Amino acid sequence: MSAKAIREATGKNIINKHLGGNTAAVSCRFASVDADTKLSELVANNPWLKTEKLVVKPDQLIKRRGKLGLIAVNKDLPEVQKWISDRMNKEQKVGAASGKLRNFIIEPFVPHKENEEMYICIYSHRHADTILFYHQGGVDVGDVDSKAVRLDVPIGDTIDEGSITKVLLTRVPAAKQAMVAKFIYNLYKLYVDLYFTYLEINPLVVTNSEIYILDLAAKLDATADFICRPQWGEIDYPPPFGRDAYPEEAYIADLDSKSGASLKLTILNKSGRIWTMVAGGGASVIYSDTICALGGASELANYGEYSGAPSEQQTYEYAKTILSLMTQEKHPQGKVLIIGGGIANFTNVAATFRGIITALVEFQGKLIEHKISIFVRRAGPNYQEGLRRMREVGQTLSIPLYVFGPETHMTAIVAMALGIRPIPQENNVETATANFALPTGEKQPNKQKLQSQNKESPKPPVACSRNAKENIPNPVDIKLKQHTSLQGDSKSTPLFTNTTKSIIWGMQNRAIQSMLDFDFVCTRNEPSVVAIIYPFTGDHKQKFYWGHKEILIPVYKQMKDAMTKHPDADVLVNFASLRSAYQSTLDTLEFPQIRTIAIIAEGIPENLTRKLIKCADEKKVTIIGPATVGGVKPGCFKIGNTGGMMDNILHSKLYRPGSVAYVSRSGGMSNELNNIISKATDGVYEGVAIGGDRYPGSTFIDHIMRYQADENIKMIVLLGEVGGTEEYEVCKALETKQITKPLVAWCIGTCAGMFTAEVQFGHAGSCANSNKETATAKNEALASVGGHVPDSFDFLGDVIQSVYEQLVKQGHIVPAPEVPPPTVPMDYNWARELGLIRKPASFMTSICDERGQELIYAGMPISDVLQKNVGIGGVISLLWFQRCLPPYCCKFFEMCLMVTADHGPAVSGAHNTIVCARAGKDLVSSLVSGLLTIGDRFGGALDGAAKTFSEAYDKGMHPTEFVNHMRNKGQLIMGIGHRVKSINNPDQRVKIVKEYVMANFPQTPLLQYALEVEKITTSKKPNLILNVDGVIACAFVDMLRHCGSFTSEEAQEYVNIGAINSLFVLGRSIGFIGHYMDQKRLKQGLYRHPWDDISYVLPEQYNNDN
Repeated sequence: MSAKAIREATGKNIINKHLGGNTAAVSCRFASVDADTKLSELVANNPWLKTEKLVVKPDQLIKRRGKLGLIAVNKDLPEVQKWISDRMNKEQKVGAASGKLRNFIIEPFVPHKENEEMYICIYSHRHADTILFYHQGGVDVGDVDSKAVRLDVPIGDTIDEGSITKVLLTRVPAAKQAMVAKFIYNLYKLYVDLYFTYLEINPLVVTNSEIYILDLAAKLDATADFICRPQWGEIDYPPPFGRDAYPEEAYIADLDSKSGASLKLTILNKSGRIWTMVAGGGASVIYSDTICALGGASELANYGEYSGAPSEQQTYEYAKTILSLMTQEKHPQGKVLIIGGGIANFTNVAATFRGIITALVEFQGKLIEHKISIFVRRAGPNYQEGLRRMREVGQTLSIPLYVFGPETHMTAIVAMALGIRPIPQENNVETATANFALPTGEKQPNKQKLQSQNKESPKPPVACSRNAKENIPNPVDIKLKQHTSLQGDSKSTPLFTNTTKSIIWGMQNRAIQSMLDFDFVCTRNEPSVVAIIYPFTGDHKQKFYWGHKEILIPVYKQMKDAMTKHPDADVLVNFASLRSAYQSTLDTLEFPQIRTIAIIAEGIPENLTRKLIKCADEKKVTIIGPATVGGVKPGCFKIGNTGGMMDNILHSKLYRPGSVAYVSRSGGMSNELNNIISKATDGVYEGVAIGGDRYPGSTFIDHIMRYQADENIKMIVLLGEVGGTEEYEVCKALETKQITKPLVAWCIGTCAGMFTAEVQFGHAGSCANSNKETATAKNEALASVGGHVPDSFDFLGDVIQSVYEQLVKQGHIVPAPEVPPPTVPMDYNWARELGLIRKPASFMTSICDERGQELIYAGMPISDVLQKNVGIGGVISLLWFQRCLPPYCCKFFEMCLMVTADHGPAVSGAHNTIVCARAGKDLVSSLVSGLLTIGDRFGGALDGAAKTFSEAYDKGMHPTEFVNHMRNKGQLIMGIGHRVKSINNPDQRVKIVKEYVMANFPQTPLLQYALEVEKITTSKKPNLILNVDGVIACAFVDMLRHCGSFTSEEAQEYVNIGAINSLFVLGRSIGFIGHYMDQKRLKQGLYRHPWDDISYVLPEQYNNDN
């Protein structure tokens, strides 16, 4: 949602901080009170509470508080306390809504005369901001819409105090006009600069010298948070009165804010038995409509949606939240969960279902205990695999779980869940995802071709499996009037043809490949994508597929280069983020060659969108979006991910044109319309999803008038929704006969009127601000002017089919024979995802898995690693040895890391690191230069010591025999000897490790053996001690052999593969990094070794004298 209501206190705080211009407005003083407020602190922070008369009222988005008796005026502090106490957490009815009063605002009482009260309201609409002003205000102001004078400020224009005075203040006393004009001017500037969408002050008290803001209501464009957060601060958006704010809603809102996907949750009735988990903003509204239409409004527990390809983890968190809410209370009839959705465009259904399935498995016991039945209907990329997994989990968990795909009407599962419709035992599964590479994508001969050969009217299958034909409006005789094609009008010319060329903003390889595959299956002669703009890399070429061939598409850093080198491109598909979509679109509008721009991003601030609309209208450019998947013109061109995967494109016959054009707000529902229309008619000619924001770049009527002007289009389908008034432009065109083609229309969101509290649906524009904006009123209006309006969305396909059949019967449509599309190969990665192919893996791993909901170390989730506090030693045991070793082993690892971390700057490894750092090299280079010195002579003796000592011990060699054996071979004993330390100057590191191992390890035979060897070697020379390498190596082998976690073969394998030296390498890396950072911190210059420390030994000069 973009426009969100804020508390009165929040609005006044913003005005206090940012109302400039040195106006006569008195700073608003107020104190907010909730159930946790401590009076002593409140009074200490606001001493005026004790000294002045006060006003108190709820601050919970309640309209007409004065009329409801919810304002107390001219009270002292004790009276205000009592007034609040009498109402705090008490039930209050406001219209149809009931809720508890929990938030109040206290302000100083401002004595004033009635004739000093005025009214002002500023609100935004598509092409302008409107300032409403009335010289009288207060509780009894009445119908200000009819009384007030208004000043429209077109987008991008400015106002001055003179025009404000001239238009708005004619009935304000002359002495006050300048003061009020200055206030309104600065208030409007604040409104625009801080992205308000609505601001009402009633009354505005204007005395002879001062202005007081008494009651205030306001809404902010929440999508502008990334722009306005420094000015706004942290905004608390309260829920509508009558609906409590739940922590689960806040949790999902937080997930949504951190995700590129869309996650929404509104709890309507926590005790309800009907819960939904719906994919897609439009689909979520339709499911709610259907539940309410079938009598389930009182039991509908929630509204919500997930869309935009959420990850498996995000879907798991969303599903877990729903299930936790469902299982808090039992219902005598049990509960139902509807996991629904339309046909996805790009979301991998199987991937999102994995997250849901994980949550279902986790809640198995509670699902059974609460008698929860689950109904699933979904389609889209990889949906067969997703549905298969769902069926399997239903059988595994022994819960009633019914699964359906696109062969079932989208909302049919609602009637099944409510017990109104029988649950079919077996489904006729349609074309599988794996079949999309086949020439026709069909399993049966083309029915339309056979019917045309038999000269009978085609009877395509209905879009929903219903037998209730009596509910379908009776077919009417349709008479198509001749229309004049407005060839010169840019609004009536086609947006796309089979030669359309486009430029893509953003490195969206998957969407681009989808467009190219669509081009190929439509038998286009050349690709529709000619260039990519991506400002984050240099100019280069990107590889894609054109059928079986590989092609290169140029990528440009600068937009002007792409435009200059591809002057025939007239469409730009903008995949820029919500933060950069405005500027990139504005840049695009500077190039006259671009006629159409599709803006995919959701969440662009409304002020920016309206500026784009104005600029595009001036340049006669069509904008599709924002917040859209795009559009499709079968046989010609598709935008981005529209139409979904190739299997759906073939299944919905989008590779060739039909006779029906549609326009929808919802991108997800556009794919469902493709499915419905392909079943009920000869297919889609063109379809556009204008986007779910309040101000789409182009409107329903823009596209419908294009459809009216195109003689290839014989009927039109409109899928509108609650909120806005664009559908009334269509009504007007129908009434004035500007639209003469049959129009089938349905507006979703009919459930909104059945909720006691306001609900913001998935699309930003799906919120009715008046009765005229409700879906029910729109449907009635469309029906009254000749639109073909079904009784509900369930019957939309039936009405489309009925109208289509009449057009065929009358000869307006002659179905064309079906032509098989060319084969499009499946991408390797997608084929592997579907399980259609296999190949040996290039790598194998058994220690870590990052693919699931969370990172796993050798079977232990990272959350457990942290919660169980296994430490660095525990992580080493998991990643090096694939198991949790006993705590004494883990502590041994950590001790070894500490004692080997560093041994001063003079040793070769540290020296190399220091020299490298002083040469200006980076951290990794410096670290590697030190690590490369580790070997038998420096630090790397652990492996050698482990092998030599263990081999001698295993052979039963006496320590003296072992020492003599090594001397006879002329080999040093690895792990014995130190350049500095001796028997008389022992190494404390060795002492610490040795004492810990002897005290904690169950057995230490190899260490004991090494200590016996030390006695012999030190008797010969005092510095031939068991050094730190030797003690760690022998203790390591003892640990492997005797801790009980390894077999003897496994223990020996770790010795053989050189694992013992790992502790020194890891530990010493800590020291090397320390030396690197130390040199950088000390800003040491390039090192050059002094000459006097080098002995120059050169060959003698050749003597020529003989």
